Amino acid sequence: MWRTLILVLSVTACAHGTLAAPQNGLPSRDILLPLTEAQIRAAGIETQPAEAESGAGEIVVPGVVTVPPQQLRIVAAPAAGLVETLLVAPDEDVKEGDPIATLRSSELVEAERAYLLAMSEADLAAEKLRRDEQLFKERIIAERRLIVTRAEAAQARAKLDERSQILTLAGMSDADVATLRKQRKLASSLLVRAPIGGTILQRHGTTGERVQASAPLVTIARLDPIWVNLQVPLGRAVALEQVERVHLPSADLDGKLIRIGHTVDTATQSVTAVAEFRPGRSVLRPGQALQAILRVKTGGGSHWRVPADAVVSHLNHSWVFVRSPEGFRAIPVILVSETPQFASVQGELAFGERVATRGLLTLLAELAEAENR
Repeated sequence: MWRTLILVLSVTACAHGTLAAPQNGLPSRDILLPLTEAQIRAAGIETQPAEAESGAGEIVVPGVVTVPPQQLRIVAAPAAGLVETLLVAPDEDVKEGDPIATLRSSELVEAERAYLLAMSEADLAAEKLRRDEQLFKERIIAERRLIVTRAEAAQARAKLDERSQILTLAGMSDADVATLRKQRKLASSLLVRAPIGGTILQRHGTTGERVQASAPLVTIARLDPIWVNLQVPLGRAVALEQVERVHLPSADLDGKLIRIGHTVDTATQSVTAVAEFRPGRSVLRPGQALQAILRVKTGGGSHWRVPADAVVSHLNHSWVFVRSPEGFRAIPVILVSETPQFASVQGELAFGERVATRGLLTLLAELAEAENR
């Protein structure tokens, strides 16, 4: 309840006042909040000492397992036709070149027929060129006729290469094309093979279904390495640059942060960060929701350990209220890490200073009023 009231007051304060220009991500000044001892007691304000901290902190955030896009392949039907069989099931592991499905396609038959015709024309053009070259050597024909014959032979070879490429695009391997060239026998069935080794994530087609060319049949993914998309609250995003490693307690895995998002989700006000893991024998399934612990290095600068309730968010910054002879000082801090009990912050605090942990609603109201003065 107190957190909700604090947030409402923070939004109201944004509409009435602004701070001095930020420096290093923080407002450039502390703000004095004069309060008498009687006012402090009436507001129920309590304090606890801030403790100097060194080493590493932690941020616990939710995440979702996902497949790196460069390791994901959708196997599509190379030609329109009837799906005779689907030879794999979801979650099945396959190797590169393993059979995926068989198609019966009239388009394939037509492509094979056109290839055989182009091959016959290329053979005929090559024989005609051989004969004309011999006749030219014997000076029976003019050079102009030989030039025309050479052009016709080159055109026939180009057409044959084109038809060969069409067969390749239709899903035939080089060995299948060689067999067709040798046996000159048309085949109406086509065997679709896995382009990469991996795991079948999804089957899109069904046996007996008629599909168009490029219709998806299955999705294959390599699951090592694998990514976890982390949702980091905007207030803690500044600490992402200091993350040393990422730990997944449920899988007992350590990984590294490889990408920090530049945009903020409007609904959750969080930044997406991507961590990469080598799962090995540990099972991480795409779509799995889990928790991750970001290990944050807190070396350098002034780092302090304070109760989690002592840190409040106001005007897109984190603040703590430090006791002073005049009342309190509102000090902007960087929230490095946070647990349900404690928070690690970086800011201009001093040894022995006490921070407010109760009665923060009154202090936030004083802060909003001080900004307007």
